[in-house]
Amino acid sequence: MSQPTSRSQRRQQQRGGSPAAPQKRDPMMSVYIALAVVVVLIVAGLGIMRWQQNNAINAAYATPSPQPSASGGPTPIPLEDGTAIGKAMIAVPKMGADTKAGGQGQPVDGITCAGQEYVTLHVHSHLSIFDRGTQVQVPRLIGGAPVPPQGCLYWLHTHDQTGIIHVEAPQLAPPGGSDYNLGILFDIWGQPLTRDNVAGLKGPVTAFVNGQKYDGDLRLIPLKSHQQITLEVGTPVVTPPTYSFPPNE
Repeated sequence: MSQPTSRSQRRQQQRGGSPAAPQKRDPMMSVYIALAVVVVLIVAGLGIMRWQQNNAINAAYATPSPQPSASGGPTPIPLEDGTAIGKAMIAVPKMGADTKAGGQGQPVDGITCAGQEYVTLHVHSHLSIFDRGTQVQVPRLIGGAPVPPQGCLYWLHTHDQTGIIHVEAPQLAPPGGSDYNLGILFDIWGQPLTRDNVAGLKGPVTAFVNGQKYDGDLRLIPLKSHQQITLEVGTPVVTPPTYSFPPNE
């Protein structure tokens, strides 16, 4: 006795055909899906990395806020490359501004001395030093080492006695740190930087950053674009000057 057939089978038999074979799933379908997921994750990861990189670049180049002259006050003093500001009161060795304790070509705080200036990060800050009310020269060629045959420059250095600090680095942040800061510059210079000693000038130190009093760690003051730093040793404590940077700096 024959088994009853399903409705579909009966319909097929009535039409004179055989039951349709079930469709087979492509064995590669799971592979295709997995590859598509990987591609989406890669694209998303690259987008996140790009966003983080842009944020890091913007933070490194960000001009400090508020600006030194934002609240009014005297007209900023123009800085001119190749000039000198202040009185020569800090001893400078014959072979360059760096002392024997500072950069003589060896890495300092992970910062190397090279025969070129880098442009991955290229910003300028300004340092003013006062000793008992008298402005003191920041020496030229801090960070310049007389290494044969032609010498070298650290990523943080000065060109002249204006107090302009050049940060010209191959990477956006120093090795093991979040910001290039004043402590690194003084380590390259080989000079002390404490609350009672600035480059050998001794006494209680009052600090200002962009015209605002700064009570934190002096070594951690970041060297951002157009950051203006004033260190005053002893008394009287004068109103910190403000400066306008040269064009294109």
